[in-house]
Amino acid sequence: MSATPWARSRLISGFGGPRLLFGRMYEDSGIELKVLPTTGARLLCIASAGDTAAALHRAGHDVTAVDLNPVQLAYARQRLAGGVSAEGTAETLVRLGRGAAGACLPAWRAPALRSFLALDDPAEQARRWRSDLDGPGLRRLMRLALRPGGALATALRPSFAAVVPARFDEVLRQRIERTVTTSPNARNPWMWRLLAGAEPPDTAPPHAPDLPLVQGDVVDVLERAPRAAYDAVTLSNVLDGPGPAFARRLRAAVRHAVRPGGIVVLRSFRQPGPAGAGWAAEDRSALWGVVRVLQLGSGPDRTDDTDDTDVRRIDPCGT
Repeated sequence: MSATPWARSRLISGFGGPRLLFGRMYEDSGIELKVLPTTGARLLCIASAGDTAAALHRAGHDVTAVDLNPVQLAYARQRLAGGVSAEGTAETLVRLGRGAAGACLPAWRAPALRSFLALDDPAEQARRWRSDLDGPGLRRLMRLALRPGGALATALRPSFAAVVPARFDEVLRQRIERTVTTSPNARNPWMWRLLAGAEPPDTAPPHAPDLPLVQGDVVDVLERAPRAAYDAVTLSNVLDGPGPAFARRLRAAVRHAVRPGGIVVLRSFRQPGPAGAGWAAEDRSALWGVVRVLQLGSGPDRTDDTDDTDVRRIDPCGT
């Protein structure tokens, strides 16, 4: 992705070389596990911090993970071999926001947050979220931090800041509420990572020391692969930041490398368009605005939000 914002391997503005961007991953691999075959799929994913690749590997799939960022890839390799987790840029930004909330609001301090995260009843979680956590103080802080011109937009590189929804404070609160009202916190590691910067008790670290890791642009990897080399690709938010030319190239590369009938999973931070959020309502990480699960046919395809006759969108309701 040499012509995309991801090529700098930096989320925030400034100078310098590649940085560790993600110490953990914030995409619910349960989505992939629901739509892939039970076992044995040949699958390409983004390496990032290694969590998704390890989960799919544990499920019996033949996984290859790719990342353009050499620092991120080296971290994923050591983490999958049993190394300890580290804080990336994303975790630093979230920690600073969480710390500001905790300094001002008792419900956002560590003991109260862990009590909330230990809940196993979505109805009680909804009550606690609305009565204790999502109050006027939080709304003021999030408005200052997450609206255009706020702390987040100022810190991010411009191409990434442009992807953040305009009223992201409201959007993020809605996405968190959507998740805590439908999924038990105690069994949701993504919510623990987001709200506490920690894993739930007794969570096993990702472990897949033999999983193939490839450094490179995901588009180059797909283009160089033999035709129909993969049964599925899961590409997280690779389209968040790059422009239309990259999206067109990605579509062609996916068409080349994924077999007809294969699965494509795409996540985006953006707000959904007329087609709706898709699987985002099922993704327990609470961060994504859109999650698309597409099944390729045998003619020209599109891997964006537009349907055509050759791509079947797999609906979370099974239609």
